[in-house]
Amino acid sequence: MDLGISGRRALVCAASKGLGYACAKSLAAEGVKLVIVARTEGPLQEAASHLRSTHRVEVTAVACDITTSKGRRAALEACPQPDILVNSAGGPPPGDFR
Repeated sequence: MDLGISGRRALVCAASKGLGYACAKSLAAEGVKLVIVARTEGPLQEAASHLRSTHRVEVTAVACDITTSKGRRAALEACPQPDILVNSAGGPPPGDFR
């Protein structure tokens, strides 16, 4: 399916695994240029390498904690004007649903 977003730029948080990685993978498949962010350098670089080789798109990896001012600055320096933002980092604290 062509979503008409090829060539756009996306900032994807928590993108080294799980839901964030799945979002990055789907965007890469559509030809979107990615800036992916996660706290742990090793898995983040592995994810970036896999996305580049599989989808032949530009991928910039920024190892930082997006929940901090310093992390947000680093992410926005790499992607100052994203067309797409996927903020899958953090979320509400776990609790007892009862």
